[in-house]
Amino acid sequence: MIGNGYCANDRCIMNSSFSGNYVYILECSDGTLYTGWSTDIKNRVQVHNSGKGAKYTRGRRPVLLVYWEKHDTKSEALKREQAIKNMSRSLKLELIRSSPVKYNDF
Repeated sequence: MIGNGYCANDRCIMNSSFSGNYVYILECSDGTLYTGWSTDIKNRVQVHNSGKGAKYTRGRRPVLLVYWEKHDTKSEALKREQAIKNMSRSLKLELIRSSPVKYNDF
């Protein structure tokens, strides 16, 4: 893992030229959490919020990016995504809470 971050509401400004292999957690409007993988988090969150993202998030908009990690390779990111998906909700919330708030990381 290279880094992690946190974005709440409109306090995190993301630079669309930032690329990599990311695992992210979204908080849906119903309070549930969704974990995914992308090379462009800013675009992926926009896709989720447009209703064209994962089937799970379509009926739970708007979504909010609450956690992300950058990895060196797609393989590492996909493995971490699965590990996070296998975590209990309480462990995911602890992961989110333990991440320092970072602004302008994208």
